[in-house]
Amino acid sequence: MRRVRSWSFNSTPSPWIGKSVQEAERDLLVSGCRELRIALDAAQCSALLRLVDELEQGNAQFNLTAIRDRPGMLRKHVLDSLSVQPYLRGVRFADVGTGAGFPGLALAIVNPKCRVVLIEATGKKARFVQQTAERIGCRNVSIVNSRAETYRPFELFDTVVARALSSLADFVAYAGHLCAPEGRLLAMKGKRPDDEISALPRSFRVLAVHRLKVPGLVEERHLVELVPSSKIEQNMKRAKT
Repeated sequence: MRRVRSWSFNSTPSPWIGKSVQEAERDLLVSGCRELRIALDAAQCSALLRLVDELEQGNAQFNLTAIRDRPGMLRKHVLDSLSVQPYLRGVRFADVGTGAGFPGLALAIVNPKCRVVLIEATGKKARFVQQTAERIGCRNVSIVNSRAETYRPFELFDTVVARALSSLADFVAYAGHLCAPEGRLLAMKGKRPDDEISALPRSFRVLAVHRLKVPGLVEERHLVELVPSSKIEQNMKRAKT
């Protein structure tokens, strides 16, 4: 039976020793989701692991990520994507600049009753994500090969998320029109982006900045939750009456 090599550079024994690759990856994924308070069923677990398979295979052809090891892909792509799960609202999500399909595909897998639209301007990446969704049997997603700022959906989204997409001001400029009046823009960031927050246009305001804890990662992660300013102003008027 093939064993997992230790990818730790210190002398601490790896908890993966004595397990098969498949067992170790499944344990990492399930325990990480448990920390995020996400209960995976067997089908969802298998689909997320197949998502990593597709990323690993596609990476050689399309150079999708600088992360080459599978434990890193599980932590820095899959679990990182799922860390925003508590902050999703509604049933229609959009992932702006999905790249290799994160966070959109991972979120679609654990939210099968929701509709997820993945927006990607680069053709080869959009085709990869489309192919990946078909191969893993993720039927609640649609891929839009377009720039977010030119995309005009028939129905607006309850949650619009972007992962490491330029500045907050750019995010609002590119994707603010996709957000429903009661919806949210969710910007996934590393360190808390205070300078970006101060540069936000008046059309959106910060509802909250959440510190995210991604299992297995020591790097800082934050989620900036934005709402249309018009909605806040309406609520303030109602509170005064």
